[in-house]
Amino acid sequence: MTMPLLALKVDVDTLRGTLEGIPRLVELFQRHRTDATFLFSLGPDHTGWAIRRVFRRGFLGKVKRTSVLEHYGLKTLLYGTLLPGPDIGRRARDVMRSVRDAGFETGIHCWDHVLWQDRAAGADREWTTGQMHKAVDRYQKIFGATATVHGAAGWQMNDHALRLTRELDFAWCSDSRGTHPFLPVVNGEVIACPQLPTTLPTLDELIGIDGITPDNVADRLLAMTRTPPDTGHVFTLHAELEGMKFLPILDRLLTGWRKQGYCLGALRTLAGELTLDALPRHAVIEGTVPGRTGTLLAQGYRQDTAC
Repeated sequence: MTMPLLALKVDVDTLRGTLEGIPRLVELFQRHRTDATFLFSLGPDHTGWAIRRVFRRGFLGKVKRTSVLEHYGLKTLLYGTLLPGPDIGRRARDVMRSVRDAGFETGIHCWDHVLWQDRAAGADREWTTGQMHKAVDRYQKIFGATATVHGAAGWQMNDHALRLTRELDFAWCSDSRGTHPFLPVVNGEVIACPQLPTTLPTLDELIGIDGITPDNVADRLLAMTRTPPDTGHVFTLHAELEGMKFLPILDRLLTGWRKQGYCLGALRTLAGELTLDALPRHAVIEGTVPGRTGTLLAQGYRQDTAC
C-alpha cells in the first residue's frame, strides 16, 4: 500500500524570517529526514505597509489572536514606514542558497510580499507581469537557475498571473486553497501548470478560534489528518511562525504525521505522483477561509473541458 503524501510548503515573508527562521526550519527538517519546499520573498521587505489593512473587517481580531508584534518583531513592523524596507534578496542570498545546497526544493513566493498581497487580485497584466518578472529575474541571479515552483503571497492571484505561471515555465504552483491537485481553468482556458493547493488550515488561522491555543493546536490539526485523502495534503507554514516561536508545534506535527503513516516531502514529491493529462480541470474562484481575512484564490467547480 502506498503511503499517503503530505507536502510541506514554507512561505518566507520577511528578512527576519529568512535570516532567523529558515536555519531553524532546515535543522528541524533534517532531523526529521524530510524534504520541504521553501518559497522566498525576493525583493524589499515592506511589512510595515500592512498597517493599511487595519480598516479591513476582522484584521484587528487576527492581529490580537496571533500576536503579530511578538512573531514579527518591532523592527520588521516598521519596515516601509519609519524604517526603509531592506532588500531581502540582497541581504539574505547566502541563506537562500544554503537551503538549496542542503537539498531542499526552492521557489518563488513573490517580489514584494505586502504589495502583492494587497494589489495582485485586482491588478492589470502590466503590473502583474512586472512583479512576477522581477521575482523570476532575482531568483535567477541568486540561484543561477530558473525557478520551477511558485506559491503566491497570501494566495492572491489574478487571471494574468495564472497565465504567466505557464508562460514563465513553472512546472507546478501552489497559489490556491483547495482539496486536491488540479489544472486551473480561466475563462474557459485551461492553464497547463498544475496547482497543488494548500489543503489544511495554517496555525495562525486556527489559534484563537473555538478554544484552540498554541498548546492544543497540534492535536486539532492531527485530528484533521487522521484519515488521509487519496490525493494527499499540502500544509503551508511560515518561517516567521513555525520557524521561530511555533517551532516546537511543528516538531510535534512532523512526529504526529509520521505516526499517522504519512510520507512527508516537498511539493515536488506530490507533483512527482501526478500525470498532467489525468488531472481534473477546475475553475478558480474568489474564496474565503475561516480564520483569515479577505478573499483568496480557491479551487472552484470541476470543468470537463479538454486541453
